[in-house]
Amino acid sequence: MRYGVVLFTSDRGISPSAVARAAEEAGFHSFAVPEHTHIPVRREAAHPGTGTRDLPDDRYLRTLDPWVALATAAAVTRRITLCTAVALPAEHDPIALAKTIASLDHLSGGRVVLGAGFGWNTDELADHGVPGGRRRTALREYLGAMRALWTQEEASYHGEFVRFGPSWAWPKPVRAGRVPVLLGAGGTDRNLAWIARHADGWMTTPTDRDIGARARRLRELWAESGREGAPEVVALAGKPGPDTLAAWAESGVTEVLFGLPDAEPEVVTGYLARLAERVGLARD
Repeated sequence: MRYGVVLFTSDRGISPSAVARAAEEAGFHSFAVPEHTHIPVRREAAHPGTGTRDLPDDRYLRTLDPWVALATAAAVTRRITLCTAVALPAEHDPIALAKTIASLDHLSGGRVVLGAGFGWNTDELADHGVPGGRRRTALREYLGAMRALWTQEEASYHGEFVRFGPSWAWPKPVRAGRVPVLLGAGGTDRNLAWIARHADGWMTTPTDRDIGARARRLRELWAESGREGAPEVVALAGKPGPDTLAAWAESGVTEVLFGLPDAEPEVVTGYLARLAERVGLARD
């Protein structure tokens, strides 16, 4: 089981590039960042953590663009995986986003993993022209369109939300035109079935419980869908102890992402060093 870190980026505290470099040096496998393009002041959508319109903190208002953040990280690292936890593809033009992601993957040597969400903030989605009730369809089409652009010499796509005729688009992602896609969503049977059909794995939410049982259920649905191999399962961890980590590994969790404090550089790098020691990582 691999270990990575996620920084809820903002315009305060340590920079993404500094965290990525320190995480790589400490032996972590991946570095992840989230996304919100904006937060409408007046909202109907409840936050999944608070259960109300209240946000847990003001970092949601201050998030950096994830692809710019990861590009700065790519420039100062050589090995660490660059991930989103999670990005919101339906809030972008899919043709332009496919180019952005493929360019980052090309320039980083094939290190990009797309953690994507449906989007809990339906008011935010609405500002991008995506009805909340159609967000699952929109994400499926956006991923399909981007995969077409990444893998086909003359790509085209015809859906409800995305339509374009035969087109050329380079660069292609490094790994045979493939960028792994993880769905960041609650571990319901409906979401796990969606993953088995349309994604490469599952990224849990901070509120998910019984992750081991849900990981086993995903493998069942994966096999029932005729998929080869096994899905990736990335757990967003709080502070799990050794017994929990061992149980997760046994159940098929492939990676654990630990959250980092949004603080000054010396605080974050100190936290990283202690975390690496606790999970037994070897320094680069």
